[in-house]
Parts: sequence; structure tokens; C-alpha cells
Amino acid sequence: MRIKKISEVMGIKVYTDSGEYFGEVEEANLMENKIDGWRIRVGGVMSSLIGGARGVIIPHQFVKAIGDVFIINKTALPSPESEIEEIPAEMI
Repeated sequence: MRIKKISEVMGIKVYTDSGEYFGEVEEANLMENKIDGWRIRVGGVMSSLIGGARGVIIPHQFVKAIGDVFIINKTALPSPESEIEEIPAEMI
């Protein structure tokens, strides 16, 4: 297994494990000298699926592979249904 430097990962295209383009790696978040998460600049149609956000932070545990591309687990992404469920019933 080849180990990559964080600087080699910046700008790599990010895809979900179902093959959908998600964006590009923008930054690594470190905690106690370990990678805690990745800031991803969202691109394409994924932006509309996550409420128009330009970027998200994906915890490192949801990264499946880092190579020529970055593959994340799709369950790491917020779903539109989960946002609706969080709204209190009296506000609907």
C-alpha cells in the first residue's frame, strides 16, 4: 500500500461509493496529529442535494479509499429526509 502525503490529496476528485461525483478535497482537518475529517468542496448536482452548501466536512471514518480518486461512503452525506424529520411537528 502506497501512503500519500496530505498535500498529494488536495484537489483530488471525490466520488461516493455508488459512483456519483461529489466534489474535490479542499483541506484535511487534524486532531492530535491524526486526520479527523476532510473538507470537501461540493460540485455538480450534489450541491442541491445537500441544501446548496458549497462544502461539507466528511469524518475520516467514512473514507473508503484514497488513490487516484477519493471514495466516500454515501451514508456520510445528510439526506433530505433527515432534515425534515428534525423539524418539530408543531412547526410544520
